[in-house]
Formats: sequence, C-alpha cells, structure tokens
Amino acid sequence: MNLAHSVGLSTKPNLTYLHSIFKLCAERKNSRQALLLFRELLASNVKPSHLTLALLLKASSTSSSSSFALHSEKPKVEANQIHTFLIKSGVQQFVYVSTALLDFYAKLGCLQDALQLFDDMPDRDVVSWNALICGFSRNGYDFYALELFVQMCREGLNPLETTLVGLVPSCGRRELIFQGKSIHGFAIKAGLNLYSQVKNVLTSMYAKCADLEAADSLFEEMDDKGVISWNTMIGAYGKNGLFDEAMLVFKQMMVEGMETNPVTMVSLLSANANPEPIHCHAIKIGLINDFSVIDSLVCEYAWRGNSVSAEALYKSLPHKNLVPLTAIISSHAEKGNMDSVMELFAEMQQLDVKMDAVATVSILHGIRHPAHFSIGLAFHGYGFKNGLSIDNLVTNGLISMYSRFDNIEAAFSLFFEMREKPIISWNSLISGCVQAGRSSYAFELFYQMKMYGHNPDAITIASLLSGCGQLGYLQVGEKLHNYVLRNDLEVEDFVGTALIDMYTKCGRIERAERVFKCIKEPCLATWNSMISGYSLYGLEHKAISCFSEMQEQGLNPDKISFLGVLAACTHGGLVNEGRKYFKIMREEFNMVPGLQHFACMVGLLGRAGLFEEALTLIKNMELEPDFAVWGALLNACCIHQEVKLGEYLAKKLFMLDNKSGGFYVLMSNLYAIKGRWDDVERVRKMMRDIGGDGCSGISVIEVTSMEGMNANISSNVSLDTNTCQSLVLH
Repeated sequence: MNLAHSVGLSTKPNLTYLHSIFKLCAERKNSRQALLLFRELLASNVKPSHLTLALLLKASSTSSSSSFALHSEKPKVEANQIHTFLIKSGVQQFVYVSTALLDFYAKLGCLQDALQLFDDMPDRDVVSWNALICGFSRNGYDFYALELFVQMCREGLNPLETTLVGLVPSCGRRELIFQGKSIHGFAIKAGLNLYSQVKNVLTSMYAKCADLEAADSLFEEMDDKGVISWNTMIGAYGKNGLFDEAMLVFKQMMVEGMETNPVTMVSLLSANANPEPIHCHAIKIGLINDFSVIDSLVCEYAWRGNSVSAEALYKSLPHKNLVPLTAIISSHAEKGNMDSVMELFAEMQQLDVKMDAVATVSILHGIRHPAHFSIGLAFHGYGFKNGLSIDNLVTNGLISMYSRFDNIEAAFSLFFEMREKPIISWNSLISGCVQAGRSSYAFELFYQMKMYGHNPDAITIASLLSGCGQLGYLQVGEKLHNYVLRNDLEVEDFVGTALIDMYTKCGRIERAERVFKCIKEPCLATWNSMISGYSLYGLEHKAISCFSEMQEQGLNPDKISFLGVLAACTHGGLVNEGRKYFKIMREEFNMVPGLQHFACMVGLLGRAGLFEEALTLIKNMELEPDFAVWGALLNACCIHQEVKLGEYLAKKLFMLDNKSGGFYVLMSNLYAIKGRWDDVERVRKMMRDIGGDGCSGISVIEVTSMEGMNANISSNVSLDTNTCQSLVLH
C-alpha cells in the first residue's frame, strides 16, 4: 500500500492527521517513517506549517539518541537538510522550531552546529537554554554545561525544574561534587527541590559521587516516591558495590506495592543481583520480552561464566544485536574457549553484524595461549580492514596481546603509529614491557611519557613498581612510593599489592609488612602477595598465619593463595601442614591443583625423604607432570643422595627438555657427592655440547646505571637510576 495513501495524502492532504502520525513516530522512535511522510507531503505540493516542522524534528530527535544513529552520518545529513529547509521557508523565526532543531543537533552530538544555531537565534527562551545545557551535559562536556547555566542566570532567566534535570548529571563525579551541592542549594532557594524529578537526579548525582548518606536522605524525604525514585536508589547502591542494600530497597519497593518496570530489572542486574531469580520475576510480571531486560540478563549470565544460560536466552531474541553477543564472546574469551569465540564470530558475520571496539578487545584479551596467537593476528587484520585498528581501545588491546607473546617490536610499532597517545596507551605499553621482562624499556617509556607532559596514574605506578621488582631497583621503588604518598594516590588494591611485591623482591620484607598494615581493606591479591613474600623469605609460620587471617576477614583463598602457603610449607619442611592445605584445596574449595601446586607437594615430600608417597602423588595427578614436577623430585634425590631414582628422573627430564641445563647441574652434583667423577665429567660434556658450562648465573643487584634501550626501538637517551628517581620527584 502507498504510504501517502495510508495517511490520506493521495486525495486531500490532512495536516492534522499527519501531525498525529508524527507524534506516534516520536513515541515509537521511528524517525524513518516520519521523514518519508514529510517528503511525500512536499511532493504533494502542500506547504507544511511551523507545527509540522516542529513535530518532525521532535520525531527525528527522539530516535537520534539511539547508539545506531550516533554512529551513522545519515541522520546528521538529514538534520542539515531540514535546517536548510527551515531557512528557506522562513519558519526558523519561531523559537520553538529552532529549539527543536537545536535539540536534534545536540542529540546527534553536533554541538558546534547546536551552539551556532543558538547564537543565531534572535529570541531565546528557557526551553532553548535547557536544550543546549542538556546537550552539552549529555555529551560529556560537564564544565561547558555548568558555564551555560551560570550565563543563563546572569541574563536574568529563571531556571525551571527541567533545567536542573538536564544540568545536575554533569556533576555526577567526585571532582564536581562542590558544584553539585551548590546547584542543590540553588534548587532549595528557588523552590525547585520539591519536584520529584529534581530529587531523583540529585539522588543519582550524590550516588555517583559516593555520598550515599545524602542520596538516602533525599530519597527518604520524598513523599511521592514513583518507580523512577525507587530505581534511582537501587542503582545508587548498586553502583557503589552495596548489593545487599540494593536488594533491600527492591524488597521494600515490593512491600509498598510499587510496580516494577524494565529499568528496575536492569538496575538490579547492574547491582550484581543473581540473574536467576530476576529472570523468574521478569517472566512472572511479563517483562521477559523487553529487549533491555533480556540483554541485561544475557550479560549478567555471561559475566558470571554461565555461558549456557546466556546463549539459550540470546537465541530467544527475535532480533540479534551486538551487546549480548559481545558479552557471550567475552565470557568464552575469558575462559580461553577460542573455538566457541570463532563460532560466534562466524554467526556474527552471517547476521551482517559488525564487531565494535569492545567486542574486539574482549577477544584480544582472551588470547593467552601461544596456540591462539594466529587468531590474534587474524583479528588484527580484521580490525585494520574495518577501520577498528585506529580506535585507541583496540590499539591498546593489540599492544597488550603482542607484549604477552614477547613481540615487543610489534607493540612499539603500533604505539608509535598512534596519532594521539593518551595515558592509557602509555600504560598499556609500559605494562606490556614489564610483563615481557623488558622492564628497562618500561622506564625508558616512562621518561618519554613525562616529556610528553603526562603525569603517571595508579596503573603507571603499579607497572613501574613491578619493573623495580624485576630489576632490583629499590631506590627507584622508594621514590615511586613517595610519589604515591605525596599525590594522595590510594594505596589500595593493585598499587598496594605492587608496593608489597616490590619491597619483597628487593629484600625489604619489613617495609612490605608496613605497607600491608596501612591498607584498610586488603583485597585477595594483596593478601596473596604478602603470603608469597613471607614464603620467599622462609617465614613459613607467618605465611600460614597470614593465610588464616585472610580467611577470618571473610575472603576465600584462590589457587595463588594455596600456592603461596604450599611453597611456605615446602621451604619450612612442614609436611603435615602441606598435606592439610593440599587436602583443603581439593575437598573444601573444590579446586583442581595446577602443576605448580603439585611441584610444591612433590618437593615437600621428596625433601622429607617420602619418595614413595611423592611418586604415588605424581602417578595420580589429573595433569601430565611437567619439568617442574620431575625437577622438584630430582632436587630431593640430590639432597638424599638417591642416585638410582635420580638417574631415572634425569632421563624423564631429558625427554621433556634436553636443552635445559638445570637437571644436568643436579645430576653432576649428585654424582660428585657419591665420588663418581667419570659420570660427573660425562654429564658436564653433555652440557657443553648443548652450549652450557654449568657456571653461568645471574644475580640482581642495584647498580648506578640502567641498561640502555636499543636505538632502533626508542630515542637514544641515557637513563640511570638517578634519572629515574628524578622523574618521580615532580
């Protein structure tokens, strides 16, 4: 059927009916139909009124806020065409028409066009100011939005409640909390705080600034709490990690008889609620067909590692989209299931859905095994072909991937090709160099980063501290610690963990303890670092005590925790304790021990002379024993002079890696203890044949200069420890 005929344009144009259709298009966010109708109206030689154009702009701007429109040039071209038509027809003189166009530009992110249109308007009312303020606020230009508000007040216009609803979100970060409180005071003085919409945005603002006491106070003051108010409070607790409180608000909402909507479900899922009961509740109240609810459920299932439920729910979607598919891909990539990732990628191609930067980065982060490196190369090519490689997020992901596989040259090449180098990119390469064991490169990059005017953040400091631990740069590490204290960087989580690790590796366990005691709420990684530090120094009883205290604080140990405590038992010869923790790991926490855990236990049993038990443990392993496991037992043979078993183990190790000099040295020492000098000479000859002499070794001490970097990778700058120290003084 002809579209024009469906609205009565084929016989006699009916503007009133057309206006109703435009309103319907705005409600359904269908700008395409509104534009088609408008073009057919012009083709019928009917002159639209100023109301027609205002409604057309409203219909167009309503749908322009979707992510699809924001990433397309077509709506922006259409906005310019409508603007041209307004000028030609002379209806731009009507304030509300120009305001509608201004709002359209703002929602498309064309702020320069919106500002120019605003400046050209002969008359501007409060609604015009609101549209511009809201546009700048929505697009992240918080300070500009605040400046516009001040300018509006200076020109003598009285803000409305809608003004504050558009402005207050600009203050939703800690550095702007003072401005937010000032606007709150203005609202009280002007009597605008009585409106529930204003109270809702103020509540949300305080929550984003982590001032939950103020948010809760505003919420309790509301006499007419609507569903938006309840949703705001649920989201407030959820964003601050108070998941139990978010659920309590939801339960109270049910007690009050308030009906939930899709935003309620999404807010609960964002608050880390268990997706299964939320899924059931959504089915019960008939919200399971809402796209936002399904997308959030899929993302939450995927985030929790429940790929089966996530994929089953995703398949029920009538229209597939990128957000839930990215979540499922990320879930598989996190587990290293690259076969599943590639299957989903193939499905994405069949649906003609193009990957975005977030999906690409999630895949790149999942590529950790050398066997999957070729997949990473393929996605690098895909990103280059589709223009994603110019996205800083993707480039950073590629830098991390190449660094992970020790391809530092490729990482540097990507970095130097970047037009703009934000601090996150510097951090990616610095961290990559440290992870690849090229810490001297990391300090060289840090020097260049300072020259470019970037100040280090917590991630930079944590990476450099890790580099200090690798190189034994205690003095540089101390200067970095001073920088952290001087600039009020939080010594929590990864920064505190990096400091503990640095002091431990640089021989200052007492300073590591001091840092640990200063951390108010150590995370699991911080506890693990302290346990491993005690183990490294042979303080096995302190390591075990730290392990117990961690559990008393309500934290469950992970595999790294058990590795630290087992290593401590091995160093201290605590056989019974080692057996106990190995059993707890398996039975109480249902963890499958890794090769390193088995190596610790084999070493512990072997050093105690319990060779039969050690061999039984190896025989019953779920994994194929590697060089470390057999090597731990061979080392125990040297301690107890078990030549026959040692020779058997040496053959095993020779088959695994005949180029490693470790077991040659152990066998040579074992034969020397027994006085079998001919065998000693035979082993040493075998070692010389593979290019080793058994005498080479490496010791790490702090010296007065750093190893320079290769000139073809970076600029030729001599960097010593004094230079490094000076870099963190300012």
